[in-house]
Amino acid sequence: MSDVALQSGLHRERMARLRALFVYIAKRVLGSAGVLLVGTLVVFFTMKAAPGDPALSALGEQASPDAIAAFRAAHGLDAPVHVQYLAWLTQMLQGNFGQSLALASGVPVATLLLTKLPATVFIGLYALTIAIVISLVLGTIAALQRGRAADTVATSIAVFGISMPDFWLSYVLIFGLALNLGLFPTFGYVSPADDFLRALHFGFLPAFAIAAPMAAVFARTLRAVLIDVMNKPYVTTAKSFGLRGQFIFVHFVLRNALVPYLTVIGLQIRYILGGVVVVERIFGIPGIGSLMVDGAFARDFPVLQACTVTFLFIVLVVNMITDLICAALDPRRSS
Repeated sequence: MSDVALQSGLHRERMARLRALFVYIAKRVLGSAGVLLVGTLVVFFTMKAAPGDPALSALGEQASPDAIAAFRAAHGLDAPVHVQYLAWLTQMLQGNFGQSLALASGVPVATLLLTKLPATVFIGLYALTIAIVISLVLGTIAALQRGRAADTVATSIAVFGISMPDFWLSYVLIFGLALNLGLFPTFGYVSPADDFLRALHFGFLPAFAIAAPMAAVFARTLRAVLIDVMNKPYVTTAKSFGLRGQFIFVHFVLRNALVPYLTVIGLQIRYILGGVVVVERIFGIPGIGSLMVDGAFARDFPVLQACTVTFLFIVLVVNMITDLICAALDPRRSS
């Protein structure tokens, strides 16, 4: 085969892979948009079915019927529910989540979200980093030392981590590491933009409280996958060629184990978002989780709806990115 024909064949193959990648991404984006649309329906009508009147929450129990009627008319609450949904959805697609009714009366919800989002993102990424580091160490040790004392210890730590609810672990960490030993602050938040090291110090306990149960799940998944991959025929073949154990583990075992491991991480992102709602409240972190709790107590439905849709959007985006990374790591999916 001439060089020209070979180059032409490689170019066609490259273009075919690019087309397949674009089609895959387009399908995932459309699928995620459909899930997001269904999610907005569920969120909006669930909020409408919940007990409580935003007008009474904003104006108080002593408000006159005229004032309540005027409030509802001003915020479109007297319109049919499907009209309210369509108006809310249209505004949301334009980046307008409406105005806070009771929590911060008159303030755009988008402004509240943008103010609170950085704290939640920082704590979430901090927790995810801790969970990945712990799980990589425990899962690898348990798999390589299968059946030995190290495996038993690592597996026991993982089981203990799974059994600890994040809210319970939060109070244990506050009592043990903050109040008794004084190693960490019990309450508060420092932005990484102001002082990164102090932000890591203040954020460690809430991040660890969220990370510990996740790390246990990741570690058990990694251990099971590593053991399964280590028994594959291609690993045995690599050993028969005399390749070093470290080379085989990195290039043949760990790389193939990363696909299911990353998939589990993507699925557990929803746990991080669920955890921050509780943990932010316990540690006084001004994030979306705290905003969501305050919005629920104040019956501020626009704030609640916006927080829930934001969490759903983050989960969908992270899952899509995880799938793309898995496709890049797995030659069968990337082809």
